[in-house]
Amino acid sequence: MSQSQTQDESNLNTLDPNWRNDALDLGLDYGMQTIAVRAGQHRTDEGEHSEPIFTTSSYVYQSAADAAAHFDGTKTGNVYSRHTNPSVRTFERRLAALENGERAVATASGMGAILTMCLAYLKAGDHLLAANQLFGSSIGLFNNYMAKFGVEVSYVDCFDNDAWAKAVQPNTKVIYCESPSNPLAQICDIGYLSQLCKANDILLVVDNCFATPALQRPLDLGADVVIHSATKYLDGQGRVLGGALVGSDKLMQEAFTVVRSGGISMSPFNAWVFTKGLETLKLRMQAHCQNANQVAAFLVNHPNVSTVHFSGLSDHPAHELATCQHHMKDGYGAIMGFEVKPSGSLDSKAAAWHVIDSTQMVSITNNLGDAKTTITHPATTTHFRLTAEARAEAGVNDGLIRLSVGLEDVEDIIKDLARGLDSL
Repeated sequence: MSQSQTQDESNLNTLDPNWRNDALDLGLDYGMQTIAVRAGQHRTDEGEHSEPIFTTSSYVYQSAADAAAHFDGTKTGNVYSRHTNPSVRTFERRLAALENGERAVATASGMGAILTMCLAYLKAGDHLLAANQLFGSSIGLFNNYMAKFGVEVSYVDCFDNDAWAKAVQPNTKVIYCESPSNPLAQICDIGYLSQLCKANDILLVVDNCFATPALQRPLDLGADVVIHSATKYLDGQGRVLGGALVGSDKLMQEAFTVVRSGGISMSPFNAWVFTKGLETLKLRMQAHCQNANQVAAFLVNHPNVSTVHFSGLSDHPAHELATCQHHMKDGYGAIMGFEVKPSGSLDSKAAAWHVIDSTQMVSITNNLGDAKTTITHPATTTHFRLTAEARAEAGVNDGLIRLSVGLEDVEDIIKDLARGLDSL
């Protein structure tokens, strides 16, 4: 629970009414689904049941002295929607509660959250140690921009604990990973990385976009900061862009300062969409995972598929670790990569494109985490800006297809994938 939520009653004269405790007392140990539906909301004097959208850029004060008190910090409250907004704050409070964090900071996009992390916790001369297995835009941000401003960046395989330990340097300030990763859904040992970071005074930042708090809470496993592209499962229907960071009050204050100063702010409408999306997050993730488990079983037995990258498979090298880290039974996420075999005159790339182009229902798009199943060819889309060497290190080859399993009837998803696979 954040400091603003635990404000002593005697100090309410210095706190705007809409910054008081939300409608749900988190001290009563409610379950995740209850938190997802009710946490974070502060009802206005209108008594609304559903959360309102505060489409305002600025706020009105009672007097010049009241305005001055807001600006100098004597009084806590809204100043400008680049800084704070009631709709955004509701989303932040609800997400923080779901992740078991003290505070969340919302951003304009998932990449905005990653940029905020870099600007808040790194400076020239520092070292960022990251996993090879990352979203292509994250690697581009680290290599092209953070390195440009004097941050040293290096990469190791996310599942190689010895490699992580050997790569730590005296100036390492942040270890960054995705778990599960994009696009191979590989798993990091978050508990081990937490111990490594604590022993070396390093921040552990985990991108929890693919698992969401419905499946995994990295803070409970020892991470310091959780990153989200809210655009994905937190919305769940591919409607709006947004991102978020979750962690301690202290760390989030540093992130908030970056967002406030840099203008990486989430819009009130988008925040409202995400807040409503969180209400069904756990239910949706259960259904996504059930479908994904069946699709993976189909793919692993298809003669034209050489490899399926999905930790829900019992022979996956990280299956046991994923089972331990993911608190939902049989919940391994709904993102998987699978590699198509060359066929006849078709090389790996042509065979993968044939499977993609043969679908009639599945959406060919680079987005994921949608109610609709999506499919893409990472080597020529999400990771195409990487060098061939960098793609190889990330495990992105020409035969790889990334699949985000949606909420359609699973039999229809399998039939659509089989059109191309069966005709190779």
